[in-house]
Amino acid sequence: MSARIRVLVTGAGGPAGVAAIRSLLRRDDVDVVAADMDGWASGLYLVDADARRLVPAGAAEGFVPALAALVDADRIDVVALTVDAELRAVRGRRDEVAATFLGVDDAALDVCLDKWHLAQACADTGRAPETALLDDAGVGRDWAFPVVVKPREGAGSRGVEIVATRAVLESMPRDEGRIVQAHLPGDEFSVDVLVGPSGPVVAVPRLRARVDSGVAVAGRTVRDPDLEDAAIACARAAGIVGVANVQLRRDAVGRAMLLEINPRFSGGLPLVIAAGADLPSLALDLALGRPLPERVDVKEVASVRYLEDVVVPVDAILGAG
Repeated sequence: MSARIRVLVTGAGGPAGVAAIRSLLRRDDVDVVAADMDGWASGLYLVDADARRLVPAGAAEGFVPALAALVDADRIDVVALTVDAELRAVRGRRDEVAATFLGVDDAALDVCLDKWHLAQACADTGRAPETALLDDAGVGRDWAFPVVVKPREGAGSRGVEIVATRAVLESMPRDEGRIVQAHLPGDEFSVDVLVGPSGPVVAVPRLRARVDSGVAVAGRTVRDPDLEDAAIACARAAGIVGVANVQLRRDAVGRAMLLEINPRFSGGLPLVIAAGADLPSLALDLALGRPLPERVDVKEVASVRYLEDVVVPVDAILGAG
């Protein structure tokens, strides 16, 4: 590896990709190459013209070969994937790409990307809600209603149903690709964590203060030992070494319980960095085997989002024709 580290950041059109690109551009030992499936992705235009790349969608059959070819052509040292579909694509195929991946290993991916496996892995922490497969045994449990039925795989609220009564639950088609889970009625929080080989380095809880069409447009970090402890316990139980975003919700007595773990940078990354936890830079040091601080202190800050234009010549837009 050369003195300067060449890092490829994908998902340059999303808030996590943009924040990661901006973070790494501040380092004087890193050259950033930005990639996205869409030539209109704003983060592409934060880097020099010769460092902008188009890649297939993560779900496309040719994503991994295209990624491998890009890594070879651009002499990439480290790849930072910020899109769920891309993480699924490289699972079990990292050896096809001649670069270090900035992120968790395949074993942790397997746990985090399947909510049934995640609930089982985290059961002993006391932070996982009661969970069962949507089969006869799972439906027959002595549930307190309402309950939640959701897909084992998938992000966000897609496919999630609140089931109010036993009659409705029993009428649902059995499907082991879905789970039944105890309903958590309290506030929802995101906690961005970094776990090193020797243990947790930082956990930053965030509250989404304002949401517009499902997207957080204002938020704040909070200091809350219960949220931090829950997030770290679940991340470690899932085998996380690296960065992850732990989604939590309060139960009926106010205790933080697990919803899911996203094994990647989150869309709230700009706020986390502003609070004092520069996760992309820390994760890069971890990927390179460099020492991490024992602890990162963060502060309570708030943010509001606004649209920001990146203006470039028309012929600079990749693939616009």
